[in-house]
Amino acid sequence: MTVSTQVRRSRVHVTGAASAAVRPVLESSRRPARVLAAFPTGVYLEVRTDLEPSVIAVITGEATRLPNSVLLATRLPHVTVGDEATVGDRSVELGRLTLSVRRWWDPAPPPGRTDLARLARAATVLGDPPGAGLAGNDAVDLLASSCAKGWLLGAVTAAEQLVGLGPGLTPSGDDVLAGLLVTLRQLGAAAGVERAVWLAGWLAAAVTFDAGTRTTPISATLLHCAARGEASPEVSAVLRAVAAGQGLEPALRRLHRLGHTSGADLAQGIAIGVSAVLSLGGSR
Repeated sequence: MTVSTQVRRSRVHVTGAASAAVRPVLESSRRPARVLAAFPTGVYLEVRTDLEPSVIAVITGEATRLPNSVLLATRLPHVTVGDEATVGDRSVELGRLTLSVRRWWDPAPPPGRTDLARLARAATVLGDPPGAGLAGNDAVDLLASSCAKGWLLGAVTAAEQLVGLGPGLTPSGDDVLAGLLVTLRQLGAAAGVERAVWLAGWLAAAVTFDAGTRTTPISATLLHCAARGEASPEVSAVLRAVAAGQGLEPALRRLHRLGHTSGADLAQGIAIGVSAVLSLGGSR
C-alpha cells in the first residue's frame, strides 16, 4: 500500500452545517488557511482571501455558535496554532478531517415586527448590564449619547476609540460595537426607524474599514458579521424577545453566560442600540 493510499484511507469524512455568512468563502475555489486558535470544542481558521468573513470557526455542538461557524457532529482533530488547512469547494480540510458542508443556517434571522412601546419596556430590563468590561468608559458613554442623537461624527469618534480595546480574542470594545450594530440594523428595521438603519450602515462602514489592523483577526471577522446584522443565536434570541415584548430576562441570562465578559459586553451594546432606536424613532 502506498503512502498516499494510506493517507486517503486514514482521513475522516463528515458533513456539517455552516452559517450563510461564510458561504462566499466556502463556495469559492479551494485556498490555504492556518489555525489561529484551537480549543477542544472549536478551531479558528484564517483563510487567505479578501472575502469576509476571512476567519471561520469549525465547532462542535458544545461551542458557542458564532455567526462565522461551521458546525459538525463529531470530535475535532488534534491541531495546534499555525497548522495548515484548506477551505473551499464547500469543504474544510483540517488535520485528518474532511468536512463537507451540506446545510446552511441563517445568522441574521429577523426578530419580527415591533413598536416603540415594546422597545421602551425592554429598555428598562436591559439597563446597564452588570459585569461589562468597559463599564464607565468615556468612549462607551460618548457612543451611547451620540447614537441616541443620531450624531454620526460622535458615534464614529467613539467607535474608533473602542475598536480593539480590551484583552482576549474578542476585546470588550469590539463586543459592545457588535451588539450595537446588530441591534441598530435589526430592531431599527423591525420598528420602522429608518434613521437607526441609516446610522447602522455608516457606523458599520467606519468600524470595519480598518478593523483588520486594529483588533484580532477573529474579532475583526465578527465585526464584519455584525455590520451585516449577523450574530450568535444568543444575541438573536435577545433581539427576538425585545421585539416580541416577552421572554427577555431568560434570553439575557443565556447571553450573559458567554465568555468572561463577552456576553455582558454584547448586552451593553444591545442596550445602547435599543435606547438609540427609541430616541431616533421618537424624534421622527
